[in-house]
Amino acid sequence: MRRCHLAAVALICGAAWLAYLTPRVAAQDVPPSVPNSPAEPLELLTGERVEEQPEAGDEIETDRDSFTPATTIAGRGRLILETAYSFVDNRRLKDSHSFPEAILRYGLTDRLELRLGWNAEIGGGGNPVTGSDAGGSEGDVARAGGVEREYRIAYGVKVRVTDQDRWLPRSAAILQGFTPTGGSPGTSTATRLVATYAVGWVFSNRWQFDAAFRYGFASEEGDHFNHWAPSAVLRVPLGEKWATHVEYFGVSTTGREWNTTQHYISPGVRYLVTPDLELGVRVGWGLNDQSAQFFANGGVGWRL
Repeated sequence: MRRCHLAAVALICGAAWLAYLTPRVAAQDVPPSVPNSPAEPLELLTGERVEEQPEAGDEIETDRDSFTPATTIAGRGRLILETAYSFVDNRRLKDSHSFPEAILRYGLTDRLELRLGWNAEIGGGGNPVTGSDAGGSEGDVARAGGVEREYRIAYGVKVRVTDQDRWLPRSAAILQGFTPTGGSPGTSTATRLVATYAVGWVFSNRWQFDAAFRYGFASEEGDHFNHWAPSAVLRVPLGEKWATHVEYFGVSTTGREWNTTQHYISPGVRYLVTPDLELGVRVGWGLNDQSAQFFANGGVGWRL
C-alpha cells in the first residue's frame, strides 16, 4: 500500500512539475513560426519558411537575371540598380546590341515598387531577350537593308500580389510603359504598354521555380498588334554564392501584318559578390527559324 501511495505522490508531483514547465517551454524553446501540425512536412517542402523574411530577403534578387522576372520586389526603402548588355546573333539580319538595359527599382511600400529605366538598341532587329524589360522590343522586325537605332525610356510599377502559402505561389504583377526618346529616321514614336504576371515557388532545398506571362500592346506605322510572351525558369543554388538556371521563353505577335513566333532555351549562372551585389551571365539559342540564332547577356545588380 505504501508503494502505491508513494507512486501516486510521485505521479502527482511529476504532473505538477510538467504543468509548471510547459508554458515556459512553449514560450521560450519553441519558435512561434514552427508549425505543430501534420502539414509541417508539406510546409517545409514548399519553402513556407521563406515568408518569414522581408521581401527581397537577405540577398538581392534581380529581374535581369532571366527573361522571367523575380516574384519579389525591392523592399520598403530599398533601391536596386540593374544594368546589362545583350548581343543577339540574328539569322538573316545584322547582329543586334542592347545597352545599358538600365532599370532603377525603388520599394515605396512593402507591396509596391516604382520602376524607371532607359535603353539603347542598335542593329538589324529588336532585342527579344532582355530580362529587365528595359529594351521592350520583343518581336520587332527590322527595316530592310539598314541598321536600326532606337532609344527608349521605361517606367512603371511592380506590385507584390500573394505570398507563398503551402502550394499557393508567391506572385507579382508589373505594369510598364516604353516611350521612344530617339533613334533612326522612321523609328516608331508610339508608347508601348506591357503587363506581366509572375508566379513562383521556393522549396525547402532552396530550388526555385518561376513562371510568367507578358502581354503587350503596340503600334508601328499605323499597324496595331499584340505581343505575347510566356516563360518558365528553374533555379538551382550551387552553394551560398553560386546559382544556375535553365529557362524557356517564347515571344509572338498577333494582329500584325507579318506576325512572328520565337522560341528560346537559355541556361545561365549568377554569382553573389555580396548579399547586395550580383553578377550574372546567360546565353540562349533560338528553337525555330523566326527566332535569333544565338544570344548572350551579362549584367550586374546592386541593392542600396
